Amino acid sequence: MRKRLVAVLGSVLAVSLAGGLSFVLFAYPKPPTPASIAAKPPVVRPARVQEITLRGQTERLTLAGTVVPRYETTVGFRVPGKIVERLVEVGGRVTAGQPIARLDPADMRLAHDNARAALAAAEAEAVRAKADLERYVGLKGTSAFVPQMLDQRQSLANAAQARLEQAKTQLDTAANNLGYTTLSADSDGVVTALMIEVGQVVSAGQQVAKIARLNELEIRVDVPEQRLALLSGASRVTYDLWAEPGIVRGATLRELAPMADTITRTYAARFAIAERPALIAMGMTATLTLERGTQERLAEVPMTAIFQRGTGPAVWIVDRQSGALALRPVTVARWRDDSALISAGLGEGELIVTQGVHKLEVGQRVKPQTSATSDAAVAQSLGQ
Repeated sequence: MRKRLVAVLGSVLAVSLAGGLSFVLFAYPKPPTPASIAAKPPVVRPARVQEITLRGQTERLTLAGTVVPRYETTVGFRVPGKIVERLVEVGGRVTAGQPIARLDPADMRLAHDNARAALAAAEAEAVRAKADLERYVGLKGTSAFVPQMLDQRQSLANAAQARLEQAKTQLDTAANNLGYTTLSADSDGVVTALMIEVGQVVSAGQQVAKIARLNELEIRVDVPEQRLALLSGASRVTYDLWAEPGIVRGATLRELAPMADTITRTYAARFAIAERPALIAMGMTATLTLERGTQERLAEVPMTAIFQRGTGPAVWIVDRQSGALALRPVTVARWRDDSALISAGLGEGELIVTQGVHKLEVGQRVKPQTSATSDAAVAQSLGQ
């Protein structure tokens, strides 16, 4: 009985050990050996690439500008006085000769009357002196004639005539000053500013108003000093108004400030409008674009293709035969909003990776994808 029990227990134990060993071998397979790893083919992932094309680039500068009048005149009275009338408002249109403001003419009218009276007195004196001279000349050949007295009478007549001319000039000046009490526009235009009010006492030459001529408008922009050279070499200058987006018209550089602004360090430039739009008005915002072609052959690559490492920018070069990757440093000539212009490091027809560059390794093999339909495959591969 004891021997039978031992035999049964031994059979059960053997079966249990065999089952446990099978479970361990299944759950924990044999670790891979170096030979098996080497024999396994490498994973080739798709990569979005771009073929390099070297071409002459067009350098472009876009600036925000303002429509301004070419001529804007500041006007003022030529004589001092108290303002009694203001005949225009800001934004009002004026024509040449139209009154803008008037001074109290009382003092100038008195001065004019005084000058007119002085002229009448000078005329009477000149007539009397001339008559005395003529009478004395008639005594020539008689005992009453003295040559020295003739010279004296001649001098008196000449002095009276000079005072007469002076009185005429003073009357003309007084008449002009009386007319200057009315300030008139010099040309057709629009009033852009007024610096006076009725009752204000102004001095001669004090600014009263600004008048802008509407027959000639231009665009004013501020050019950064590092882009100043582009102005002289620009092959094409265009502008479009924010009020008419998409309608491009030509412009030409008319004036460039010789000195930079002390605060902004920019140079004020004015561009004449070649074709005046019907809806243009002073103060409108315009976008000015300057373009200049360069002889240097550059490669334009997307910003996502630039791999930034410690020593400088680089790109991943794809071998056309094997698909192996190589990291190559490049020289960036200029940065744009979403791309970079490469001046050295790339050759015509080479393939570069344009997406996921920070997840790649030297020597890794990829499958070039140039079609836009491969974007999903590339994104899925890079996410693994």
